[in-house]
Amino acid sequence: MAGGRSSERGAGPSPRTRAAIARRLAAASGRMTTAAVAEMDARHPWFSALDAEKRSWITLVAQAGIDGFVRWFSDPDASATTGADVFGTAPRALARAISLQQTVELVRTTIDAVETQLHEVMPRNDRAHLQVAITRYSREVAFAAAEVYARAAEMRGAWDARLEALVVDSVLRGETDETVLSRASTLGWRSTQSVVVVIGADPDRDNALDDVRRLARQRHLDVLAAVQGDRLVVVLGGEALADGDAAVTEATHLVAAFGPGPIVVGPVVEHLVDAARSARAAVSGLRAAVAWPTAPRPVGTDDLLPERALSGDGHARRALATDVYGPLAAVNGDLLDTLTTFLDCGSSMEATARALFVHPNTVRYRLRRIHQVTGFSPTDPRESYVLRVALTLGRLQR
Repeated sequence: MAGGRSSERGAGPSPRTRAAIARRLAAASGRMTTAAVAEMDARHPWFSALDAEKRSWITLVAQAGIDGFVRWFSDPDASATTGADVFGTAPRALARAISLQQTVELVRTTIDAVETQLHEVMPRNDRAHLQVAITRYSREVAFAAAEVYARAAEMRGAWDARLEALVVDSVLRGETDETVLSRASTLGWRSTQSVVVVIGADPDRDNALDDVRRLARQRHLDVLAAVQGDRLVVVLGGEALADGDAAVTEATHLVAAFGPGPIVVGPVVEHLVDAARSARAAVSGLRAAVAWPTAPRPVGTDDLLPERALSGDGHARRALATDVYGPLAAVNGDLLDTLTTFLDCGSSMEATARALFVHPNTVRYRLRRIHQVTGFSPTDPRESYVLRVALTLGRLQR
């Protein structure tokens, strides 16, 4: 054991020798900094293209690194002197001005320049000790650089998440002004057409937002997402969202990112400025979807018009009265009478024909016309329910 401790102490210079080398090293530090910056200029064209302010920041970092090496060599066990001190002199903006890869290149260049200077300006007896020391110290600096960029990325990610949540909240509240558009652009939003809001249950897991962003980008869609209470709100944009059916189709690829329960797709709007209309319908649809337990997942808000109307959504009531009942009333009374009788007769062709004193083929023709006019087929159980509610609301409105 004693021999081990003795060999460990003999592995490096004595304290007196170390102090003498450190003094000689400190005297040459200015020359080393100048050589390091000159080497950066020669090796890296992108460094030469930086403006004077950013070059001065990098020069300060290089000088801090070399001075830190001198202090560290004087006492390598001192906890106050670490590789992290190298980047303490640089402003945070430096991490945005140059990439991590470029920082690694600068560290490598600085170490190479210092090693060259050590062989040129330091006495021969000092070089072996300094070579070992610079190898250890460069490792500390490399770890410090990685920590700086990791911390910057973490802070940027946290800020982006807060900013994205603010944008989504503004969309839900109908406050999408130029400021919100600018923030969305900062987050990577590029779509200028076909925007839709999708709302479902929050899956209550940490990577839910990452999942929905990944799935949306695989479909080449712009995406903004946030968790609000127990809901996951997703704003999508892109050419693929041409109409309501296309939007529902695209939303099926995001189902895995949501929690259990209904997923509602709002109507397609033209721009992010108009997304509040899609969000309003989606929120109403999510609230009303419980009344249709067998609804598809996802489901469009237009498919939930009856449930939305019954839950108090005035927009849904007007849509049924105006867009479904209105065209029927405008055509002729035969279609309204036929639809009412058909629904009252339990969707029986023969019973309807007898009640109207017409041939069953006439009933079939009129039912096809109702489908053409309204977009809903009286012979489909679900769509006949939509038509029944539309008849009621249309008569109430009249």
